[in-house]
Amino acid sequence: MTTLPNRPNTALLIVDVQNGVVDSSHNRDEVIANINTLLAKARSEAIPVVWIQHSSDELKPDSALWQYVPELVRETTEPLIHKRYGDSFEDTELESVLAERGVGRVVVTGAQTDACIRSTLHGAMVRGYDATLVADAHTTEDLTAYGAPVPEQVISHTNLYWSWQEAPGRKAGTVETVNVTF
Repeated sequence: MTTLPNRPNTALLIVDVQNGVVDSSHNRDEVIANINTLLAKARSEAIPVVWIQHSSDELKPDSALWQYVPELVRETTEPLIHKRYGDSFEDTELESVLAERGVGRVVVTGAQTDACIRSTLHGAMVRGYDATLVADAHTTEDLTAYGAPVPEQVISHTNLYWSWQEAPGRKAGTVETVNVTF
C-alpha cells in the first residue's frame, strides 16, 4: 500500500548491529540469531538486504566498536549505508538505494530500539514507505541510569505502539521473526 509509485518490492534493513552498539544490549545473541534467520530468508527469496552503519565520536569509522558484529556477514552485493543521524534516511543514500530496487516496504531490524530503530521507522513512514518492525529482532542497552525504563519495557512499548501506527496510504506493524513475509 505504499504511497510511492512503482515500488512493489520489500527490503530488509539491518540497522547498526555494530560491536559498540550491541555489546551490552538486551538479548543480544537472540536478536542477532533472529536477524541471521531473516537474512537467510531474504537472500533465499532474492529480497534486497540493506546494511546501515552509524558513525559518531564514539563509533569512529574503521574502529573495532564501529565494525558490524562478527556473527552477521554482509555480502559485497548488499548495499552498506553510512549514517551520522538516528534516521537512516537522513543525509544518506538510503532513499536512492531503495528506489533503484523498487522498494516501497521496509522490514526493520537492529539497534537501538529507542533511538535509530524508532527514528528509521518514522523516517520511512513520513517518506511514504510501509514499515514493518520485527518484534524480536531489535534491541537496546540499559539506560535506566538516565531515567529510561528497563530494556525489556522499551522494546515491549515500541512493539506495542508500532503495531498501531498508520498513515494515509501506508501500513506499519510488528511481526515476529517466524512470521515475517517479504
